[in-house]
Amino acid sequence: MSDSGSVLRKTALNATHRALKAKMVDFGGWDMPVEYSGLIAEHMAVRTGVGVFDVSHMGDIQLRGPGSLDAVQKLLMNDASKLQVGQAHYSAMLTPEGTFVDDVVLHKLSDNDYLIVINAGTREKDVQWVRKTIGMMPSVHINDFSDMYTQLAIQGPKAIDVLRKLTDVDLDAIKNYWFTWGKVCGLYNVLVARTGYTGEDGFEIYVPSDEATSARVWSEVLEAGKEFGILPCGLGARNTLRLESAMALYGHEISDAINVFEAGLGRYCKLEKEADFLGKQALLAVQTAGGPKRKLVGLETIDRGIARDGYPVFTLDGKEIGVVTSGSPSPFLKKNIAMAYVPVELSAVDTELAVQVRSTMVKSKVVPLPFYKKPKKTT
Repeated sequence: MSDSGSVLRKTALNATHRALKAKMVDFGGWDMPVEYSGLIAEHMAVRTGVGVFDVSHMGDIQLRGPGSLDAVQKLLMNDASKLQVGQAHYSAMLTPEGTFVDDVVLHKLSDNDYLIVINAGTREKDVQWVRKTIGMMPSVHINDFSDMYTQLAIQGPKAIDVLRKLTDVDLDAIKNYWFTWGKVCGLYNVLVARTGYTGEDGFEIYVPSDEATSARVWSEVLEAGKEFGILPCGLGARNTLRLESAMALYGHEISDAINVFEAGLGRYCKLEKEADFLGKQALLAVQTAGGPKRKLVGLETIDRGIARDGYPVFTLDGKEIGVVTSGSPSPFLKKNIAMAYVPVELSAVDTELAVQVRSTMVKSKVVPLPFYKKPKKTT
């Protein structure tokens, strides 16, 4: 049962995770693996080799029809008119106040066909939001494909070597945030996208969601990755990987109480596009008023102590000024890191602040985001 008393939802790989003795948790109403062999080992496998995640709890909404581009332009903050067929980009659905309904990845399947990948915890809300926002456009068909796919994320510098053994798709030809369709594990028409949520190179594949097929593909990915030390990875490693890479998580860095500029995601928000998307007028007003009053920053603790989610942030003279949105020891960097909202005037790099860790004030300093960037290819 979930915290709300409702029955937990399960992906098609639930029995597979349990057979691998994964530690299972309630994640937004889903019974999901948080770790298998250990968070640090799984994290490091992705940073230095390869790991595979079950991310089938995420949702997929298709907008299809001659009005689909207009619908996407009204619904999302990025400019979908710039996308080519086979390309994807990061975007978000916003409230009229310019805050977040959810962040998404938009895929352009054809000129009249788009796929929006949404988060698991906001899935039902997102589908209702899409129907409410564009449901009156008769030239657009809205299809909720969320239960049609098992989505696997194969992530890490060796991800391409693993997937190459399972497909005839030319993976080298797929650029970052592009996708194609092809044969994977003997299955035809599998969507193969060079996307992910770990800060590493990697691919996400979408296969039919029946248990037998899902379990077979999962098993074949693990077998293909044996020589590269592949590990099945859970939500724990996914969270520390995305934190090191400063990727936003709904309910933490973004929510319906945080606007785009505060979250530092203005580069994905195209106020100049012609479409009057939801939230645009509110964000223009924020811009006219001189910008946001608070800002998401990176923190590195100077004293011993871990700044966890929700801990308050203070000035060194004891004035409470903000809150930690995500915090953890960094398995790769070997430091205690966090992201937090603080007033803009206290957001400069090297500004010293304090985080209250239980009853102790832990001195910290503002550092650049992201904490980690994957190495550039040398060949």
